[in-house]
Amino acid sequence: MEHLSPTEHRPRRQDGAHVRNGPRVYNGMPARELGSVGWRKPWSGPNGGNCVEALKLSDGRVALRQSSDPDGPALIYSPHEIESFIAGAKNGEADFLLPTS
Repeated sequence: MEHLSPTEHRPRRQDGAHVRNGPRVYNGMPARELGSVGWRKPWSGPNGGNCVEALKLSDGRVALRQSSDPDGPALIYSPHEIESFIAGAKNGEADFLLPTS
């Protein structure tokens, strides 16, 4: 049996079975290996459509990529990491990223 690190994952089909020869999911992998279906732009603004895209993986993790570089690397986050980031952003903990006036 193949052992995967905690940050690697074999995708599952809709019936729940693992995809045997599918790509392993890991941080920094080429986003194109995750397919083109299901990516969403939750944070789009007046920047011509260039923004972060998110894909919820079958195991609950979230992949993020830059929409202007869809073949670039995907950053993979656990459900806890995404929940913590969103909660922190809602509480103003990411306001330091905003431009100052």
